[in-house]
Amino acid sequence: MKKIVLLLILNFLFFSCQKEKADIVVINSNTYTVNKTFEKAEAFAIKDGKFIAIGTNDKIQKQYQSGTIINAKNKTIVPGLIDAHCHFYRMGLQQQKVSLEGTKSYDEVLQKISDFRDRTGSDYITGRGWDQNDWAIQKFPTKEKLDKLFPKTPVAVRRVDGHALLVNQAALEYSGITKPISVEGGEFITKNGKLTGVLIDNAMDYIKFPSTSKKQAIQGLLDAQKICFSYGLTTVDDAGLDRTIIELIDSLHRTSKLKIRLYAMVSGDKQSQIDYYINKGIYKTDYLNVRSFKVYGDGALGSRGAAMRKPYSDRENHFGALIYAPERYQEIATQIAASEFQMNTHAIGDSANTWMLKTYKDVLKNQKNRRWRIEHAQIISSNDFKNFDNILPSVQPTHATSDMYWAEDRVGKERIQGAYAYKNLLNAYGKVALGTDFPVEQINPFLTFYAAVVRKDVNNYPKNGYQMNNALTREETLKGMTIWAAYSNFEEQEKGSIAVGKFADFVILNQDIMTIDAIKIPETEVISTYLNGEKVY
Repeated sequence: MKKIVLLLILNFLFFSCQKEKADIVVINSNTYTVNKTFEKAEAFAIKDGKFIAIGTNDKIQKQYQSGTIINAKNKTIVPGLIDAHCHFYRMGLQQQKVSLEGTKSYDEVLQKISDFRDRTGSDYITGRGWDQNDWAIQKFPTKEKLDKLFPKTPVAVRRVDGHALLVNQAALEYSGITKPISVEGGEFITKNGKLTGVLIDNAMDYIKFPSTSKKQAIQGLLDAQKICFSYGLTTVDDAGLDRTIIELIDSLHRTSKLKIRLYAMVSGDKQSQIDYYINKGIYKTDYLNVRSFKVYGDGALGSRGAAMRKPYSDRENHFGALIYAPERYQEIATQIAASEFQMNTHAIGDSANTWMLKTYKDVLKNQKNRRWRIEHAQIISSNDFKNFDNILPSVQPTHATSDMYWAEDRVGKERIQGAYAYKNLLNAYGKVALGTDFPVEQINPFLTFYAAVVRKDVNNYPKNGYQMNNALTREETLKGMTIWAAYSNFEEQEKGSIAVGKFADFVILNQDIMTIDAIKIPETEVISTYLNGEKVY
C-alpha cells in the first residue's frame, strides 16, 4: 500500500513538473476574446503581464500551474475597455470643481454654485455641466442673478459640452473685458448691446482663470484613474492635452503612481506644440502613446456653434462657425501629413465634416493606413459618407441619446437623417472607434453600449429606439470599445482582445452584456478590473 501511495505522489510530482508555470490562471469564465473570429473561452493563463494561453478549462489546467487561480464562477469577461474619445485629465480636475451635471433649471445651477462656495470658500468658482436644453425654458442664461449672488467672487462655469461658458461680472472684470469683442470662431452673446455673460467657443479664451497647481493636476489624474478603473476602462484616449500635462503623466507612469494606459492627443491649438512633437517624433511606452494631434473643427450643436452648410432651423441666418479660417486647417494638415503623426479633428456640423474630409483627402493624397480620425462625425451630408472610405470615424453613441430630444429642432427633418449615423459610418470605413466624450457625457461605458445597440435613454424612450437604422449590433459595439478602438490608436497588436502576447488587460462583469435583455444593459457593473494581470479595481 505504501508503495502505491508513493507511486501516486511521484506520478503527481512528475506531471506537475511537466506543467508550465503561469503567474495567474483564470478558469470557469464566460470570456469574449474579441479575436478575429469572436471566439469564446473558458480559461486563460497570464505570465509577465501578458496572456500566454487561451482555451478550455481542461486545456489550460492541464498545461499550466500557478499559485494564483481565479475562479470566475461563470462570470462574463471582456478585454479591458478602451474609451476612444474622452477628456481624462479634465474629468479628474472636475472632481475639485463645482459639478452642474443633471441640473434641471438655472435656479438649480445657482444653488449648486452657492453650496460649493459655502463648502469650499473658493475665491474663484469654476466648474461645468449645465445644459439649457434640459431646462423648462431652453434659452441661454444671463448673468444678472450670478452678479447678485456673487458680486465680488468670479464665477466661470462651462456648458456640458465645453463649448459655451457662463461668467459673472466679476469674472469679466478679472479678465479685463468691458464690452463685446468680435471673435473669429466664437461669439460674445449680447442682449440690447450688453454682455449676457455667455461666451461661445473662441470667445472663451478671453476669460482668465487661476492657474492649476502641480499638486492639483496630480490629484486630478489619480482621481480620474480611480473612476476609470471602476468602470473597466484600462485605456483612455485623452482628446487634447498640453505638453506639460503629457510630461506629468509620463513621470507618474514611471513611478507607477499612474497605471492606466493613455493615448494622448496633443492639443493642436498651439503651433509651438505641433512643431515640438513633430520634431520629437512619436513617443511610445507600454502606458503612454503620443502620436496624434487633436484639432477643433467647429463648436457644438447644443450651443449652435457647430458649422452648418445651411442656417440652423431654429435660429435664422445662423450657421455656426469653423474655429479657424479654412486655410489654417490646410496648413495644419499638410504639416502633420508630412510626419508619422495622426490628425484627429473634432467635427460636428455638416459643413465642418465636409471641409475636414476634403482637407484630409487633399493632403494625404491616397496614403493608406494613416488612420486619420474625424472625432464625433455627428452630422454628415449624404454625399460625404463615401469619403469615410479612408478616414476613421470616432463616435460617441450617448451623444445620440442625449441630443435626440432637441437635435431635430436644430437641423430639421432632412439633415437629421445624416446625424448620429453610426451604422452608415461603419459601413463606409469598416470600423468605428467608440467613446463617451466624458465628462461631456457620463463615463459609464455600459451606457455607451446601450446607446449604440438600443438607442434609447434609460427611461426606455423612445419606444422603438432613435433612428434604429443606424444602431450597431452587440458584437460591433464590443469591437468598437475594444479592438477597433485599439486599431484607431495603432495599438491592435498589443491590446483590444484577449490573445496570446497581448497585455493581460481584462474586466469581469456581473452580467453577460452580449445576451441579457437589452433593457438591462445599463445595470451592468464591473466586478474586477485587471491591468497587466494586476487587479486594479
